[in-house]
Amino acid sequence: MGRFRRTRRGVELRLDAAEAEMLRQLLTELTELLGPVDGPPAADSAARDPLEAMVGMADPASPPPELPVDPVLARLLPDGYRDDPVAAAELRRYTEPELRREKLAAAKAVLAALPATGGRLTLDTAAAGCWLGALNDLRLALGTRLEVTEDTYAELDRLPEDSPQAAALGIFAWLGWLQETLVAALARG
Repeated sequence: MGRFRRTRRGVELRLDAAEAEMLRQLLTELTELLGPVDGPPAADSAARDPLEAMVGMADPASPPPELPVDPVLARLLPDGYRDDPVAAAELRRYTEPELRREKLAAAKAVLAALPATGGRLTLDTAAAGCWLGALNDLRLALGTRLEVTEDTYAELDRLPEDSPQAAALGIFAWLGWLQETLVAALARG
């Protein structure tokens, strides 16, 4: 089973072909879910505040993005203020596009680094940060889809080994293992 470890060259990960393919499939689905970040430019973009345009802020005249209906996207792009919908919408207007871009960039960087048939990867600090973010997003996405709770691991012991839910929860646990070993390897740096 693949795991991260600290070496003299950096943080290293060895994946077999099945592990690399699983990560590729999950990351591809994540990038598709996050989808395109920016919509078409506003018709009056020349009239926008140049600072807003430069830093990628949404046009204040356009309606703010709403909390996503998809529970996974809602988990990945949560409201900043649960008790104040107006403040939440305003914060979302200015943060969601960049948050999506960062999550998408991390997932794409990990996808690009995955060896086609498994093998060894050596990561520098920046790449390790992308991996940490992407693994976290994969766990949040899968955990949300599987409705993971504190009781899930106790239920896992009662599921038949050939259960599709047991397999999915096994992948969830494996992603947690990868994330845990990456954090440990980075801490040794």
